[in-house]
Amino acid sequence: MKKIKNPYAGLEAQGYNCFACCPENPFGLKMEFYEDGDDIVCLWNPHTNFQGWLNTLHGGIQSTLMDEIGGWLINRKLQTAGQTVQLAMRYRKPVPTGENITIEIRGRIKEMKRNLAFIEASLSYDGEVCSTCEMTYFCFPKDVSAEKFFFKGCDLEEEK
Repeated sequence: MKKIKNPYAGLEAQGYNCFACCPENPFGLKMEFYEDGDDIVCLWNPHTNFQGWLNTLHGGIQSTLMDEIGGWLINRKLQTAGQTVQLAMRYRKPVPTGENITIEIRGRIKEMKRNLAFIEASLSYDGEVCSTCEMTYFCFPKDVSAEKFFFKGCDLEEEK
């Protein structure tokens, strides 16, 4: 897996403070992303601040994690910005929270139809799928992405 550079880093003056991926948002999820073949992956610690029921990750946070994977898929794989049109979650089993827990969120583009990307994603803990998601994203033209969303491309970090 290769780490993806955050294409929005440095745009805080323009208003970048994404709850899911901004590393400077003190209340945010601080997600980081990796490319693994056709997949985009995030390894994330479900801190107890994000629980719903006792020691269980909130369903709304799970859907946020999935939605963000979708956005980064569009950024990295299609090199443009996108917007969620539809998101359907399926919760299969509880996701634990805690300091020593790592979950994996993984997504891929299933199909493209014109400017719509159909995405599937999963959230796993300890090798077991805990929730799945089907999403549809509208993909903006590249000139609109650059002008309105300050999107200039999404690259991998250089290996050290």
